[in-house]
Amino acid sequence: MTIRIASDSVSFDTVTARPVLGVSTSACSRIWTDRVGEARAPLVRAIAQRHGLPDVVARVLVGRQVSVEDAAAYLEPSIRSLMPDPSVLRDMDAAAERVADAVERGERIALFGDYDVDGATSSALFGRFLQHQGLDPAVYIPDRLVDGYGPNPRAIQDLADGGATLLVTLDCGTQSFEAFEAARRIGLDVVTFDHHQSGVDLPEVRALVNPNRQDDLSGLGHLCAAGVSFLGVVAVNRELRRRGWYQRRGLAEPDLLGLLDLVALGTVCDVVPLVGLNRAFVVKGLQVMRARANRGLAALADVVKLSGPPTCYHLGFLIGPRINAGGRIGDSGLGARLLMCADMVEAGRMAVELDRLNRERQQLEAEALDAAEAMVTASLVQSDPAVLVAASAEWHPGIVGLVAARLKERHNRPAFAIALKGDGTGTGSGRSIPGVDVGSVVRAAVDAKLLLKGGGHPMAAGLTIEEAKIPDFTAFADDCLKTGVASARSVHELAVDGAITAGGATVQLVETIDRAGPFGAGQPDPVFVLPAHRVAYAETIGNGHVRMTLCSADGTKLKGMAFRAAGQPLGDFLTSARDRPIHVAGVLGLDYWHGEPRVQMRVLDAADPARARP
Repeated sequence: MTIRIASDSVSFDTVTARPVLGVSTSACSRIWTDRVGEARAPLVRAIAQRHGLPDVVARVLVGRQVSVEDAAAYLEPSIRSLMPDPSVLRDMDAAAERVADAVERGERIALFGDYDVDGATSSALFGRFLQHQGLDPAVYIPDRLVDGYGPNPRAIQDLADGGATLLVTLDCGTQSFEAFEAARRIGLDVVTFDHHQSGVDLPEVRALVNPNRQDDLSGLGHLCAAGVSFLGVVAVNRELRRRGWYQRRGLAEPDLLGLLDLVALGTVCDVVPLVGLNRAFVVKGLQVMRARANRGLAALADVVKLSGPPTCYHLGFLIGPRINAGGRIGDSGLGARLLMCADMVEAGRMAVELDRLNRERQQLEAEALDAAEAMVTASLVQSDPAVLVAASAEWHPGIVGLVAARLKERHNRPAFAIALKGDGTGTGSGRSIPGVDVGSVVRAAVDAKLLLKGGGHPMAAGLTIEEAKIPDFTAFADDCLKTGVASARSVHELAVDGAITAGGATVQLVETIDRAGPFGAGQPDPVFVLPAHRVAYAETIGNGHVRMTLCSADGTKLKGMAFRAAGQPLGDFLTSARDRPIHVAGVLGLDYWHGEPRVQMRVLDAADPARARP
């Protein structure tokens, strides 16, 4: 099969490979580079010819390091072929045996999950599995303001007083020494499914399953907690089957693949790499989600007016933030309860409430970001710090991660935002740029006694700090990361997969490209450039977005949207370019209007052709 788009496309043979279209300084101060390059052009031809694929799909595959031999399997990822034996994870067999014991005995099981999407999805999929066994697990999601992050002795005592004999922690617990010592003293068994990075020492529990513990050799450290929890459910199910549980009870085994919609949501929202098993989870999970079997997810899809098939974009930017909203500024357990809800009316009510909380969260975030931007601008005027740190007693702890993310995006360097409390301490979140590990610097700061506690991943971290030590932590983080940040920022590139015109941006083309998806962390969205397209229309709308219409030389028009670009260099460039041609770079997607798909570009960058180097 061959799809020809040559008449409406610009081949990279006709443009300079580096920089693309001669753009060495774009509106966002980036160089546009060819993701594939001339040296790998033979691989594109080989994949296209051997597998009967359009050149555009072959380019996307080569740009994501897919070999000729692996292309077919990549396009059709299989859970069966990629799913490991759960026993390869350290402590998994012990965890499965203890949970299976609790199921057989009818014990009261308490599920303790983190308050983000990964924690909510992990809790919901474990909870739904246990409900299938006839149990009614207690689900506890901590309140950010009252409980802080992770298990704590008070919550554990409350769960034990409620009759729990087994505590299963999900997306948390790897560093919960004090809480789990309290559980041991009162005779409450603990099984943990987590993925956060850890030190050498671990708390004493019945089982701690975490592919990122230092003695785990599974090679599954790229999984989020929902992925680890799914492997846990598979292991428990296998153990129950081995014991004859289903046969004795006359009970059908649960449809575990039907839980993959939850795994996909957690995987996308926790921004783990969409490679290997993670990619298969998301591909199959999106298929499951289309059936709308999960009443909570269906209700959220209706609230956000999802009109087409769900995509990674919908999970990460529409559904995920609403589940997170409860944990950020409202009822922390609302998201998990919604994902476990079987009643359509109740699910609808909870979805509407999460949507309301999300709008409130957006307002709080906007106000905090304005203040944070003023703080870091002052520091940038005085010096050129590698790491940005902003703190305020006016900020809600639930939105500091979002503020840190926005600062990171605007200034292309790691950023921390800290909400100060009245007791002389603060809780904060950090977000990083590719190639700079903020999780490691936070753990090092804990060891150096600069933080009360903290941990995280290379791209995101959380911390608790004494207000008086914020300057010391800022200097420590800057010193630890300055070399890595300088290296990461030395080349500010936008990798481009191809060039097209508005006429070539068809529904068929987008559907063809999507065969190489889904795209996300570790598998970047394909970026295409529109050479010398006229800005027929541009205006600022909504929460600082810039909407536009781009027109090719033959008069074909393409809708575009630059999210959160207003007041930024890209937004200023676009709105000032009305009625003149510019180069535009972005991601193509489908927008549904009355059920009909239309192509729209998510604009990432733009450049003035007059300033481009020929």
